[in-house]
Parts: sequence; structure tokens; C-alpha cells
Amino acid sequence: MHDPIESASKQSQDTAAKESLIIASKVREIIRGKSCNTAGDALEGLNDWLHLLIDQACKRAQSNRRKTIRAHDFMA
Repeated sequence: MHDPIESASKQSQDTAAKESLIIASKVREIIRGKSCNTAGDALEGLNDWLHLLIDQACKRAQSNRRKTIRAHDFMA
């Protein structure tokens, strides 16, 4: 079965470091507010996941002959 998280991780290993799309302190604050801890690789994994979602949304929009990304492009 295809594991999107593993795919995002492999994709990040294949490419150079990606620009961070998250505010680490805010993410940690939310996680802490849910009585959980943040592992050292959690934020990098989240950032990779966001890059993957954006890539997929762009491909979906382009396949529908659009240049504008819509909210539903992230859900597909």
C-alpha cells in the first residue's frame, strides 16, 4: 500500500533542503497544548508533507486546465 508520509520523506531525501513553510514555535505550541511533545524530526516531516500537498494540488489544478489552486485541490 502507498504510504504518503513515507513518500514525502523519501522525496525530501532525494532533493535539497526545502524552504520551511511552517512557523516552528506555533506548531510546537499547538502540539504542547494537546499535551504532546515534538520529536526532532517532526517539524521537518510536517514541512515535507506540506510541500507534497502543494505539489499535488498544483498537479490537480493543471490537470483541470487551471492555474489557480483552490481549497478542494488539497483535499483530492
